[in-house]
Amino acid sequence: MNLFSTNIAYASVDSFVANVDRLIINPLIIFLFALALAFFLYGVFEFILNQDNDEKKTQGKSHMIWGIIGLTIMFGVWTILNILLRTFNITDINPKKGEVKLNDYSPTLNELKN
Repeated sequence: MNLFSTNIAYASVDSFVANVDRLIINPLIIFLFALALAFFLYGVFEFILNQDNDEKKTQGKSHMIWGIIGLTIMFGVWTILNILLRTFNITDINPKKGEVKLNDYSPTLNELKN
């Protein structure tokens, strides 16, 4: 054991990004979807249960609207990501392993001249 040298831990950036995506980002996205849905449903129940109180009904409407806005934004981002993946022909994604298989790029001679 050498006490005077620095120990270096070797890890690839790809594996780090894949682990962050798999362990942090994906569960966070699922949590945010569930939170927006719960917020919307809370607004629905608040609206239905307080039919005689206009202030509570207005608050329930507000919760429903913000829940719908949150769900719309997240579905929009998901749709844009799918459009990008299909546009660039990115297939065979395995989020559990953090692997993406891209098609080989082999340009033709005419593409190289331009």
